[in-house]
Amino acid sequence: MAQTTPDSRAYHRYPVIYPVIFGGAPFVGEGTVSDLSLTGCSIVCDQAVLADSYVKLSVILPDPTMSLFIELGKIRWVREQTFGVEFIRLPTITRDRLDRVVWEQLTALLETRTNPTPSNGQPLTHRF
Repeated sequence: MAQTTPDSRAYHRYPVIYPVIFGGAPFVGEGTVSDLSLTGCSIVCDQAVLADSYVKLSVILPDPTMSLFIELGKIRWVREQTFGVEFIRLPTITRDRLDRVVWEQLTALLETRTNPTPSNGQPLTHRF
């Protein structure tokens, strides 16, 4: 099977900063989710991980009652201190939460594209 790369994604990933705890044989670690999509995420951490390993993830969202528990994910690529995870199995409640988080990210992105000046009057500095 061909290895998935960051440039061959099926869904857009949205930049986020969420703490994450992950574990798989033979490693356990914590880091930061740096981007998120309906089918996966990228994680930045100091822990060495192995491509093609399986992991469980617990992504801590701003509302802790809405955290995402990914029962099974596969590490598709590793680059220095960043790795990409494809979500393989997640509970229905997690799927619903993930859908909501991605929808909120899409809505925020569209708002910045249609209204580049926020309510404080300062222009946003996003590159698209």
